[in-house]
Amino acid sequence: MPEKLTPHQRRVLEVLFSTPQEFSAQDLHQEFGKQQQRVGLATVYRALKVLQKCGKVQMRSLPNGEAVYSLASVHRHHLTCVNCGTSMPLMNCPVHKLEQELAQTQEFQVFYHTLEVFGLCQNCIEVEVSA
Repeated sequence: MPEKLTPHQRRVLEVLFSTPQEFSAQDLHQEFGKQQQRVGLATVYRALKVLQKCGKVQMRSLPNGEAVYSLASVHRHHLTCVNCGTSMPLMNCPVHKLEQELAQTQEFQVFYHTLEVFGLCQNCIEVEVSA
């Protein structure tokens, strides 16, 4: 883990702290542009990679293949529809206890975990049934 974060890495964290939503690297790049900050897209990707490696940022892949990022301290669990791509938050985390157990029994430093369950949302089920 780097002892000091670069200005770009700190700025990425500031943006992620400022909102509860997830951001793609492209979203972050556009956000910097709106704030009149010149930061290249490759720099954003590098900053995200370093922040992910040191456990400050988590990444999840959407069904369309896009990666989105959020603070690792914010647990994000989802039910994701494989048909329309809708992603709904899962409120209760059944993995948290397992995470703690693995940290103890496997001598493993856990930064974060994700849980994503794939299937069909209610709208897609209704469309499929009526078809």
